[in-house]
Amino acid sequence: MARLHIEYYSHALRRETSFEMMIPNDPRPEIPWEQNSGSSRPLSTLFLLHGYTGKAGNWVPDGLPEKYHFAIVMPTAENSFYLNGEATGTAYQTMVGEELVDYVRKTFRLACGPEDTCIAGLSMGGFGALHTGLAYPDRFGKIGALSSALIHHEVAQMQPGGGNEIANYAYYRACFGDPATLLERDVNPEVLARRLKAAGAKIPDIYMCCGTEDFLIENNRQMHRFLEAEGIPHEYHESKGIHDMVFWHEYIAKIVAWMFG
Repeated sequence: MARLHIEYYSHALRRETSFEMMIPNDPRPEIPWEQNSGSSRPLSTLFLLHGYTGKAGNWVPDGLPEKYHFAIVMPTAENSFYLNGEATGTAYQTMVGEELVDYVRKTFRLACGPEDTCIAGLSMGGFGALHTGLAYPDRFGKIGALSSALIHHEVAQMQPGGGNEIANYAYYRACFGDPATLLERDVNPEVLARRLKAAGAKIPDIYMCCGTEDFLIENNRQMHRFLEAEGIPHEYHESKGIHDMVFWHEYIAKIVAWMFG
């Protein structure tokens, strides 16, 4: 497994930034399933998004890239919700969904089409995976969303001086823009999904999951109900679990098998 740390100049962020990458290019002869992993077929690519307070590479589906023959690209997007902020140098949606995909295509000849390019994330990264995948259906063929921080309806009700136990109003406004208009704009993944449906466009395949004891379970159920009401095909799974790595390691294995198996 090649492990790379890549630094480049991001035009979206107006500064130097970096991402992590893993490429399964050295199957071990003493491990039979690595030899039979399908390494003769073209390498697929998974863009893997971290959660709030996280960074690139702080969770990796161990052993799965070798088994299913895919590369992992892991950006660091601060606490941005993978959205484009109003301030110069905060275009994180553009950085991940456009710039980074183009960079990986140009430099590594990977992620060349949606049929072999997927995106997944946990918590804030789950929101980011859903939103980014729906914003760029011509780039991402499948979306995996684990314990997603689908808090857009909550943020839409926030008032100046308010917030929640995670962050204050000013932070959410910086990420999502004016809360009063949030639900009507592209920062709302529901707006993107409805637009694709209305246009008759291809919607990426979606796999959502959340633990039944997770504090975000109702947010995920609400998104599931929205997709059902809109007639948008997707997989939705719940099982016992909280907002932790135990649940995420269990389900990233299932999602990767669904994506690349």
